[in-house]
Amino acid sequence: MKISIELTLTPLKDDYEPHIIDFIKALRASEFTVLENPLSTQIYGDYDKLMPFLTQEIKKSFTDIDIAVLQMKLVKTDRSDYEPHF
Repeated sequence: MKISIELTLTPLKDDYEPHIIDFIKALRASEFTVLENPLSTQIYGDYDKLMPFLTQEIKKSFTDIDIAVLQMKLVKTDRSDYEPHF
């Protein structure tokens, strides 16, 4: 089953930016399609492959941060080719 996931990582500390960059670089280095915008990162792929990968990368990211918020939205379809029609 194909899924689309929107992620927003928010470390609650002064030096938040390097943590976000490291997280996004790990997503980019994966086998999955990754798209970014200034507010979030989207990752697309097969549910059974993508979810274990994300679990691992989120845990790695959380290990280096005392307090963080990760917002995640899941959609049951691959929306990587979406283009607005307006």
